[in-house]
Amino acid sequence: MDTGTVRGIVVIVLIVAFVTLTIWAYSKRRKPGFDEAANLPFADDDNPPDRDNNASHEAASRHDKGERNT
Repeated sequence: MDTGTVRGIVVIVLIVAFVTLTIWAYSKRRKPGFDEAANLPFADDDNPPDRDNNASHEAASRHDKGERNT
C-alpha cells in the first residue's frame, strides 16, 4: 500500500466516524439526557447570590482606584 491508499482509508474512517457521531448527537433518544445536562448548572441554585450589587460595587471600586489627581 502506498501513502495515497492509507490517506484514503483514513479519510473514509474519519467521515464514517463523523457521520456516526452526528447521528448519535442528534438522535431523539439522546435529547432528554442532553436537556438534563444543560440544566445542571442551575440545579443547586437554592439561594443565588445577589450578583448585580456585587458587580456594580466592584466596578465602582475599580473606577475609583484608576483615577489620578493631576
